[in-house]
Amino acid sequence: MRVFITGATGLVGRALTLRLLGGGHRVTAWTRSAQRARNLLGPDVRIVSGEEPEALSAEIAQADAVVNLAGEPVLGGRWTAQRRQELWQSRVGLTAAMVAAIEQAQSRPAVLISASAVGYYGDRGDELLDESSRPGTDFLARLCCEWEQAALRAKQSGVRVFIARLGIVLALDGGALPRMLPPFQAGAGGPIGSGRQWMGWIHLLDAVEILAAALQDDRFAEPVIAAAPAAVSNLQFSRALAGVLRRPSFVPVPAFALRAMFGEGAGVLTAGQRVIPLRLTELGFKWRFDNLEAALRDLLSDGNPVIGAFDRSSPPPSNPNASRYLETNPPRYLLRHQTRIDEAPAAEVFSFFAKAQNLGLITPADLRFQITGPIPDQMSRGTPIEYQLRVSGVPLKWRTVIEAWQPESLLIDFQDKGPYRCWWHEHHFQPAGGATLMEDRVYFAPPFGAVGAAASRLLVMPALRRIFRFRGHAIRLRFPSSS
Repeated sequence: MRVFITGATGLVGRALTLRLLGGGHRVTAWTRSAQRARNLLGPDVRIVSGEEPEALSAEIAQADAVVNLAGEPVLGGRWTAQRRQELWQSRVGLTAAMVAAIEQAQSRPAVLISASAVGYYGDRGDELLDESSRPGTDFLARLCCEWEQAALRAKQSGVRVFIARLGIVLALDGGALPRMLPPFQAGAGGPIGSGRQWMGWIHLLDAVEILAAALQDDRFAEPVIAAAPAAVSNLQFSRALAGVLRRPSFVPVPAFALRAMFGEGAGVLTAGQRVIPLRLTELGFKWRFDNLEAALRDLLSDGNPVIGAFDRSSPPPSNPNASRYLETNPPRYLLRHQTRIDEAPAAEVFSFFAKAQNLGLITPADLRFQITGPIPDQMSRGTPIEYQLRVSGVPLKWRTVIEAWQPESLLIDFQDKGPYRCWWHEHHFQPAGGATLMEDRVYFAPPFGAVGAAASRLLVMPALRRIFRFRGHAIRLRFPSSS
């Protein structure tokens, strides 16, 4: 299927792009920054500049489906008059333009999928809400209502319209969860305001599966609540998050502090919707994560990379040439991380990793990964790859060199120039029935001796765990299982 996506570089859009590529679909991304999109989405996505609105109808005419996920972040700042206009235009204005382009297209897509949010219902206290419940009256509710109405007008052109009223999307790489983590990780987390407000939430993998199902199942139509079956109070959410992190949860965030930071936008955090995904239940959708604690464990603790001291008990490097590199640059630690990829042969998985441009697709977006040197047509031993990224806002330049290249089984690179004193990275691919077991082994040492080692435990190791955990989740989307 040919799928045209707006918002493909956002949290849900990027994950959906991975899922669609894994399903063999052809994806075109409509974006304001072609370079950023290329860095985030890899070489297999067709990028079209959003600065050419006159081309929108022609692009849509080539699509079997249109997915509209664009929109400025709701919590991107105080809701000034200008900010409200930006929120409105990026949702209602863009959606109206897309529907107009669909009307003008010589060939129309079969389906338009458009995002919305459970904020459609406003602050409703303990009221049980389903798809038939009336909308709220605050700014966010009115925004969602107009956003949906703009999308539904595509029905007049004979296009099936599916609208996903998304709950709070839980993910590693964006959305609300990463913003919540720092105080909880420091043992100073707690509920927001009273904590009594309800939270409709959904794991990113389930949000993506809902959208993927809607592309091909004609029963998915009209607005649908895209949230887990059991909403929780903010207090329950705080306790579950603290429990998964093994931290206390007793420091509430006062509502007046949120209002000082976000103005009227603080209502997004203090308002609540006790939503019930009635329509998805009727459609027989199967959630992977219908339990909040299980969803948080999957994101934050399950499958964590193991980092330990490198010593005589550690597995030795796999390549004989490693001895020369590691004698000159002795490692201090060894990171090991395993990912089981069901229903994908080792040759297919290796082929994905063999494309240097795919590195950005499996790297957290906030690191701003970008290849800066020539992109090799064919990887082999001795191939250099130059790139840069940002860590805590600090730009870092890096050059790695391919040391071993054994198709379908082993790929090794080492840091030639970069921030580490030692970085030797082995990618092992092992067939396991119809699946592939991939293991990363990273032999590394931070700079600056004992000072660097202390900083590594506080900063580097948590960052590495997040990066490899994110990689595991991205691979799960890129090579989806049918079960």
